Formats: sequence, C-alpha cells, structure tokens
Amino acid sequence: MSARQSFEVPNFALQGGEMLPVARLVYRTLGNLSPSRDNAVLIPSWYSGTDREAEICFTGAGRAIDPSRHFIIFTNLLSGGVSSSPSNTPAPYDAARFPRVTLYDNVRLQHRLITEQIGIRHLLLVAGWSMGGCQAYQWGAQYPDMMDAIAPLCCSARTAHFNKIFLLSLRRALELDPDFEDGFYRRPPIKGLRAFATIYAGWGFSEPFFRTESFRQFGATTAAEFSERFWEAGFIHHDANDLLSLLRCWDDGDISANPLYKGDIGRALAAIRARAIVMPGEHDSYFPPADSEEEVRRMPNAECRVIPSIWGHMTLWNPEDRPFIDKALAELLS
Repeated sequence: MSARQSFEVPNFALQGGEMLPVARLVYRTLGNLSPSRDNAVLIPSWYSGTDREAEICFTGAGRAIDPSRHFIIFTNLLSGGVSSSPSNTPAPYDAARFPRVTLYDNVRLQHRLITEQIGIRHLLLVAGWSMGGCQAYQWGAQYPDMMDAIAPLCCSARTAHFNKIFLLSLRRALELDPDFEDGFYRRPPIKGLRAFATIYAGWGFSEPFFRTESFRQFGATTAAEFSERFWEAGFIHHDANDLLSLLRCWDDGDISANPLYKGDIGRALAAIRARAIVMPGEHDSYFPPADSEEEVRRMPNAECRVIPSIWGHMTLWNPEDRPFIDKALAELLS
C-alpha cells in the first residue's frame, strides 16, 4: 500500500459560515500519472470508510480501475477520523465543537488538492459508493468541466426524507446514551455505539438477504449474531463525534444547496455534463432505484443501471457483484 499524504489549507472557510484554522485532507495515490496527465481517477471515501477500503472495493490488477493503467487518487472525508475530524482537531474546534462541514466543502477542498498540489486539470472519472457516490454527483455539478465521467453507486444527488429518518434514528442512538454527555464524553458511549450498529444492520443489507439467511456466509447462525459480529465490530472503534459529524454531512447532502443552483435540484442535475452511469442496488433501503431513475431523467448524458443483488446497500462489498460494476466502469473509462 502506498503511503498516505496530507494537503493542508489554513483558514478554510466553510459553506455554513464557520472556519477551520487548518483543513487537513489526507489522501493516497496509486499508479503513475501519464506524461499527458490524462489518466487520473478520483475515488472519495464513504461513511465510516477510508482510502484503504476504497482501494480494496474499487481497484486491482485486471479490474476496470487498474493501477497499472490509471493514476488513482483516494481522498478521505472530513469528519471521517483520518482527515480533519472532531477526534483529531485541537481545541477549540474539537469534539462537539467541530464545525459543520458539507459535501460542497469536501469537494472544494479535493479540487484544491488535485489542481494545486497534484497539478491535474482534468479527471477521467470520479467514482464512489454511498457517500463517495454522493461526492461523485457533487463533483459533476460543482465542477462540470473537470471530468469525462462520473459513476455514482448506491447514493443520491439529494438525501431523501426517508433516508433522513434513518439518520435521525442513528443520531438518537448515540445522543441518548448517558455516557455521551452532549459530545464531551470521558469514555466512549459503548451502549449507544452498539445500538447505532444494530440500526445499521437492518438497513445496510436487504430483507431478501436476511430471508435467505445469507448472513451465514459470514459465519453467523442468526441475524442477531450477524449484527453483533459484523456491524458492532465495524462501528465500536469509531469516535461518536466523528460519526455524528458525518451524519450531518450526509443529512445535508444536496448538490443544489449552494449559491450556483440555489436549491434547484433539477437545474443542478441538468448541469452535469459528464457521461454518467448511475448504479443503485436493487434492494437498497437508503437509496432505492426509483430515486436514481428520477435523477437520471434530469441528467443530459446519463443512464441508470440497477445492480441485481440481494446485498442491498452493501452490494459493492459482494465479490459476485463486482463484475457488473466493473463492466460499467470500464465503459466509462474506454
């Protein structure tokens, strides 16, 4: 694995009017930039994920995004625990005092990294899953001339109301733990984190996944055991304030919520010039195919391809679903 690097911007003004004294974007690259600088692919991280998971899920020898052919840039979301976050920012911007950040802020910082530090003026592709896919949408609307193609997977251009109810339940699970102490906890709110993980378990995979007892492939014999082994183990080590800050970013997701589009989602979608293949999961509860199909109808150069999988939102993690995804990515890169 290549080493992580940092890009730091002092006095970084945020969309909500606050400021980070130092905005630190941690990133990693794979492959070599071509002499003409025309082989760059950007893959942003997602909720609770990092550049390391993005590399595993999206890239590899012989895959559509291949470090032997592409210069791949992995970025880590603000609040994700790697880049500037509540858990690693000094006072007075630490813990619950960390300012609200949006996808607009993240993409603006990524744009500065790519153009100022790496020295790239154009991207072949921006691809992402979940909140990473939301950033692919954000890139397409925020910098419409910056890339040839985008591949938003299992995501949306604007967070839907049903999705927001899920996010609210996660927030309540953490905030109602007595150990949370309004975000200034002296010890991790373990009970809240476990409740958080259990809620996630019911949304991340699908009803058909549980009905067919597909959780047995993870070594679990019951749904409850699967929740404990897979979901609790995945979230218990995360900082609660990081999770909550990212939840706000997810909840605020809207590619039109900026001075350029002033809340007009139709105009924002129509402004995406890049070739796009939008890939929702067939049984995704967060981001159902109906939402993706409606968004694609408003985009001038896009199509919707539903990933046929019972893995719900987690389809990117299923090795059997990756050939379907890679086929679309290869088309966008050809």
